[in-house]
Amino acid sequence: MGLVKRTHKGPLRDVLARNMRRLRAARGLSQEALAHECGINRTYLSGVERSERNVSIDNIARIAKGLRVSPSKLLEE
Repeated sequence: MGLVKRTHKGPLRDVLARNMRRLRAARGLSQEALAHECGINRTYLSGVERSERNVSIDNIARIAKGLRVSPSKLLEE
């Protein structure tokens, strides 16, 4: 059985997750609805919202577009 490579969880993941939840709730979207808006798999999006995924900058841009905010808004403390 192989080892799973894990990346160190940095604090920016938590910032992204909090902002995603807050903005998604403000728009009244479920995770499934946001995933559809973004064109991202719902389980992947859920992992990002739980700070479990090391999300790419391209996916941050897709999530921001789905939330109708600039990508920088998702990374602001």
